[in-house]
Amino acid sequence: MAEPTLAAFLGLAKGRRGHFRLESGHHSALWLDLDALFADPGAIAPFAAALTAQLRAHAIDVVCGPLLGGAFLAQLVAHALEKEFCFSERQPSKAEGLYGVRYALPPAYRLRLRGRRVALLDDVVSAGSALRGTYGALHAEGAVPVVAGALLVLGDLGANFFVQEHLPLVAVLREAYELWAPEACPLCAARQPIEDVTS
Repeated sequence: MAEPTLAAFLGLAKGRRGHFRLESGHHSALWLDLDALFADPGAIAPFAAALTAQLRAHAIDVVCGPLLGGAFLAQLVAHALEKEFCFSERQPSKAEGLYGVRYALPPAYRLRLRGRRVALLDDVVSAGSALRGTYGALHAEGAVPVVAGALLVLGDLGANFFVQEHLPLVAVLREAYELWAPEACPLCAARQPIEDVTS
């Protein structure tokens, strides 16, 4: 099985440079196109296996991830750990500002999760909007998040949320990454056109 390296991951996640508005509301100069990340099970297997190995010590009952990529990863890891799987879904929201997006669990999972120890996973964490939303949805249903994880953690912004919540965040890879609030974005100041990648 190939070594899970940053170069190999970036080869699977087609990165683009530009000016992007992320789901969290932050702006960035790099966007990773993760839509096809799980298209080749053999290529993603070393990354999923490395993350699974880090999660074994946390005595989890359920693995949960936000649709889309996080849910695909959560299902792979749940299968490897022989644990239950669930997912969260992004909800329509009129909230503005940073982290205005909300997530919820489908009704079929809500009662099943009460009091259960849950690992919440996403493919990549930068600002952490999807995992933060999933964390809130799990708490709302009485689940007990015990660990968060990702194949790649970019920068510190998303990771810092889990530090504040005293929840360990494990990752296969970590890399520096720059995000800006809209009012502090140098690309906006330079009047560079922005691409909205929130959907």
